[in-house]
Amino acid sequence: MKYMLIMRATDESWAAMGDVDFGEIIDSMGRYNDEMIRAGVLVAAEGLDDAAKGVVVDYSSQPPVVTDGPYGETKELFGGYWILDVASQEEAVEWARRAPMQGPGVKAEIRRVTSIDEFPQDNEWIKKERAWREATGQL
Repeated sequence: MKYMLIMRATDESWAAMGDVDFGEIIDSMGRYNDEMIRAGVLVAAEGLDDAAKGVVVDYSSQPPVVTDGPYGETKELFGGYWILDVASQEEAVEWARRAPMQGPGVKAEIRRVTSIDEFPQDNEWIKKERAWREATGQL
């Protein structure tokens, strides 16, 4: 089963990270990622750019409205993620506990990634997606 570990932080925890040497951050994340690679559980991992450089697409009206930056009242933002292929949620939790993250407000959200096999296989769009996944080596 695949699980996504979503790293979340507050404004305060981002500010605290400003005092940490970036090389140290890269080294600790590199060691953690290497451990997951050697264990055969890491599928993907990416950090996310500053939320202020992003945009938000709001679908509550038509046409959707696009605004700069994160939601106005955001208290926690996603900073990056890992996708792990593990046997259970408990195993995903154990990997999350080992992540080199610390500080007030720093959290990891763990959510199972649904599989295409969980959707109706006779659906036209599911068939097309399955064909695309097979053609691109994702199945």
